Amino acid sequence: MNASAKELAANFDLEKLTAEFYDDPYPTYRALRENEPVKRLRNGTVFLTRYDDLVTTYKNTKSFSSDKKREFAPKYGDTPLYEHHTTSLVFNDPPAHTRVRRLIMGALSPRAIAGMEGDIVKLVDGLLDAIAAKGHCEIIDDFAASIPIEVIGNLLDVPHDERGPLRDWSLAILGALEPVVSPEVAARGNKAVTDFLAYLETLVARRRAKPGNPERDVLTRLIQGEGNGEENGERLTEKELLHNCIFLLNAGHETTTNLIGNGLVALDRNPDQKQRLIDNPDLIKTAVEEMLRYESSNQLGNRMTTEPVELGGVMLEAGTSVTLCIGAANRDPVQFTDPERFDVARTANRHLAFATGAHQCAGMALARLEGAIAISRFLARFPDYAVNGQPVRGGRVRFRGFLSVPCAIG
Repeated sequence: MNASAKELAANFDLEKLTAEFYDDPYPTYRALRENEPVKRLRNGTVFLTRYDDLVTTYKNTKSFSSDKKREFAPKYGDTPLYEHHTTSLVFNDPPAHTRVRRLIMGALSPRAIAGMEGDIVKLVDGLLDAIAAKGHCEIIDDFAASIPIEVIGNLLDVPHDERGPLRDWSLAILGALEPVVSPEVAARGNKAVTDFLAYLETLVARRRAKPGNPERDVLTRLIQGEGNGEENGERLTEKELLHNCIFLLNAGHETTTNLIGNGLVALDRNPDQKQRLIDNPDLIKTAVEEMLRYESSNQLGNRMTTEPVELGGVMLEAGTSVTLCIGAANRDPVQFTDPERFDVARTANRHLAFATGAHQCAGMALARLEGAIAISRFLARFPDYAVNGQPVRGGRVRFRGFLSVPCAIG
C-alpha cells in the first residue's frame, strides 16, 4: 500500500487525470498529503494538500497573490473570459478586492439573509410538491440546481421569465476554469461571457432608471455604491459592476447546487447517518458543515507567489503558481479525527470549503442557509428516498458535483 501510494503521488499530474480520479480523488489526495504534500508538477506549478499549508497560504496575502492576470493571460489570451476572470472579486487582491467585497457584504448582512429564509422555504416546498406529484426525481435538475439560481436571481432581482439562460451561462464560464481547457470549452465560455454581459447591460440600464431597495437588491446596491448614491460613496466602474454580477451568480450557483446534491448522495451512501439526521433534525447545521468538508463543492484554489517564500519546508521562488487542494486539506487527519468517515454530528469542524482569511466566501452564510433548508426539508418530506441508478459526476476537478442523480422518493 505504501509503495503504491508513493507511486500514485509521484505520477500525479493535474493536466492528465484519469477516470478513476474523477470518480474518487481522495486516495490520490491522501497519497500526496503523506508523500509529497508540496508537490511540484511537470508544468512548474506547486500542488498543496495539507490543511496547515493551505491556511498559511490563504492568510498570507502579501506573499500569495490572488491576482490572476499573469496566470490567465497565456491561458485565455485577449478574450471575454480573460476580462471576466481578472475583474471578478475572487481573482483580485486588496484594495480592489476589499472595495467590491464590502459592497457585496453590505447586501448579505445577517439581517438580510435572515429575511430570505421564508422565500427559500417557499421555493423548496414548491419544488418538493412538484417532485411528489411526479412520483420520482432527478436530484440535480428537479431540485438542487433550481434553488440557488432562484435565490441569486432574487438577490439581483432578475425577472423570472429572464432566468432561463443563467444556469448554462454559469456552467460554461466555470467550466473554462479547469486546469486543461479544450478549444470547444473555451469557445462556450467566451460566448457565455459575451451573452451574459449583453443581458446585464440591459438589466443595469433598467435598474438605473428604476432602482430597487438596496437593502435587498444587490444589483441596486452595487450600482449606487456605498452611501446609497452619496457623492463621497465608493462606486464600481461599469466593467467591475457587470463582471461582478456574473461572479455573484457563478459563485452562488454551482457550489450550492453541489452542496445539496453531494449532501443528499452522501446521506444515501451512509444510511446510519441518514437515519441519525432523520431522528435528530436539529443536527442539520453540523450535517451541512460535514457535507461541505467531506465532499467540498469547490476543490481547488489558486495563488501566485509575489516573492521567495518557504512553505512546508520547501522554498518557492517568486512567480510560482500554487494550487490549493481544498478537497485534500478537508480530509487531513492532523486537523480532523477519522477524516474519511462521514459524521453528521462532527464538531470542531473547521473545514476550508469556504476558504479562510481575506478571501473567505462572502456568501457562505447564504449557502449554509440554502443547504440546511433544502436538505432538511427534502429529508423530512421523503425520508425513504434512495438513489436508484448510477449518479453521473460532472467530470471536473475544480468543482465537484453531479450532473444527474436518479432518485426514488419512497
